Amino acid sequence: MTRLPALSMIGVPTKRTALLELAAEADQRGFAGLASPGIHGNLALCGSLAHVTTRIAFWTSIQPIYHSHHGEVAVAAAHLAEVSGGRFRLGLGVSHEPAMNRLGISTGKPLADMRTYVAGIRTTKRSAGEIPPILLATLRDKMLDLALEVADGAIWANAARSYQPTQVARIPHDRRGGFSLANMVPTVIDDDVAAARQVHRRTLASYIMLPNYRNYWKQAGYVAEMEAIESALELGDHDRLPALMTDRWVDDCTISGGPTQVRDALEAWYEIGVTPIAVMSSTSGGQLHAIRQLFDLYA
Repeated sequence: MTRLPALSMIGVPTKRTALLELAAEADQRGFAGLASPGIHGNLALCGSLAHVTTRIAFWTSIQPIYHSHHGEVAVAAAHLAEVSGGRFRLGLGVSHEPAMNRLGISTGKPLADMRTYVAGIRTTKRSAGEIPPILLATLRDKMLDLALEVADGAIWANAARSYQPTQVARIPHDRRGGFSLANMVPTVIDDDVAAARQVHRRTLASYIMLPNYRNYWKQAGYVAEMEAIESALELGDHDRLPALMTDRWVDDCTISGGPTQVRDALEAWYEIGVTPIAVMSSTSGGQLHAIRQLFDLYA
């Protein structure tokens, strides 16, 4: 049986109505879920998803905890869960310190702050209503362990497929049936794999600037690549960065290729025990075009 992936949907200005039309189509086509990523507007988009879909699950991927008081987020999450018939999931994350600094938001200790935030949300049930399942944005083991302790699932982004079984093995067997696992995986459908990789390099360029991601990729086995990137960053030699993003690393963290290659790669994530969230890009158009390419893939 063909297993369709979940699908990332980013609310881009002037494109939101068209995106919601695609969300309704994804619902009818039987995709596994809809993820709303980005730093801003995730709950707003999910509010619309609740009303343009009828069957598909959807979630924030992620809602940064430093943006809003836990009480406000709890009420919004409970509202979305109620009006959607229980299809909403609340994905929470600490985002990234550089991004928060640009917004003038002070951050603290990620693990302790996340624990406190989740606890705060759970205490609002009486006033907010039924709290939906909570998913935590995860990269390395400590946040995964916290998710196992206080949440209902974990979401990675740009995870290395070769390393994912090592982290999945940390999850007790008696939890694997009810503990949600997903990964946001950049995906480009194009027989020209070299061209697709170049799209992925542009997508991942902002992530290699982040120490927490580089530390994750080192843990996943890409020490040489990350140390070379760090050396270039220290020298201010940004022009060298694309060449340091090796094909081996790009291919492990993304999906490229023609229809058969992409379907097989998405299925490989399922085989690990992780639902793939296809973050669609294209060599020949924007997000809307790329999503339609994915629809054609499973037509």
